[in-house]
Amino acid sequence: MSDAARVLVIEDEAPVRRFLRAGLVAHGYGVDEAESGELGIRLATEHPPDAVLVDLGLPGIDGHEVVKRLREWSGAPIIVLSARGQEEEKVRALDAGADDYLTKPFGFPELLARLRAALRRAASAASGSPASSVFEEGPLRIDLAERRVFRDGAEVKLTPVEYRLLTTLAKHAGKVVTHRQLLEAVWGPDSPEENHYVRVYMAHLRRKLEPDPVRPRLFVTEAGVGYRLRRE
Repeated sequence: MSDAARVLVIEDEAPVRRFLRAGLVAHGYGVDEAESGELGIRLATEHPPDAVLVDLGLPGIDGHEVVKRLREWSGAPIIVLSARGQEEEKVRALDAGADDYLTKPFGFPELLARLRAALRRAASAASGSPASSVFEEGPLRIDLAERRVFRDGAEVKLTPVEYRLLTTLAKHAGKVVTHRQLLEAVWGPDSPEENHYVRVYMAHLRRKLEPDPVRPRLFVTEAGVGYRLRRE
């Protein structure tokens, strides 16, 4: 995948662009660069990328608007790279259509891992093959057709709310799902902004499905933003 994948980097700081280009090229990726949102959108239309890395603090059209415009027509995974670590910025970017969010400074191995995961998901979605009725990750197994959940081979009984929360995270495995997205998917589009609902039921899932609920490995908290079901 990485040998053929082409990544569009939209970043106004030249040193950061050079850093990203050097690392991506060294790992077999092709790279296109844009120093503004306008140029990034134009390059994306002229040479559709396999994935996009975009900063939020761009001159002219900012990163949020770039994500929104790209998502109107492009299915390429979008990873936001930004020094803005406030949770509202992350939520805005993810709700606009970004697939992931990394706060600067970040480790390049983590960026590569998230990029690989995003490209795998995009390739699977584009293959047109029917989704498997069984989801497996580590000790967790979900039989979606039978609506049964197992941990280390033993069946675990979940409440309807717990099951909806689990399957929503599984549907977007590897991606951050915001509190708002979880509330709408589990409690309905008219659900109030009550993030503690999500926290309470995530605690229930961890107790039932994590080998060590105190040190969760499956259900990862993205502080102030939402949760991710980790994909190895």
